[in-house]
Amino acid sequence: MGRFLFGGGINIMKKMQEDPDLLEEYDFSKGVQGKYAKRYREGTNVVVIDPDVAEYFPDHDSVNKALRSLAEIIKEQKRTSNKSLKLTLKPQK
Repeated sequence: MGRFLFGGGINIMKKMQEDPDLLEEYDFSKGVQGKYAKRYREGTNVVVIDPDVAEYFPDHDSVNKALRSLAEIIKEQKRTSNKSLKLTLKPQK
């Protein structure tokens, strides 16, 4: 495996470890380290799910679907709770 330049300087030249996905013809010499890091941090919310929970969700879509369903239940319970609270606090004549 050859050497690759990251950011175009000899000071940051790194020898890549053996990795079957990185081919010698990949040229990172004009790459900019961290170019999208700020945008990624601002728009990414990574949550690690425990293995016993993860076995019920094959992918991120199933997790999102379950959480949206749960969010709807929570909203409905709050709405119902607020209605009954208003009825309870209604001044009596």
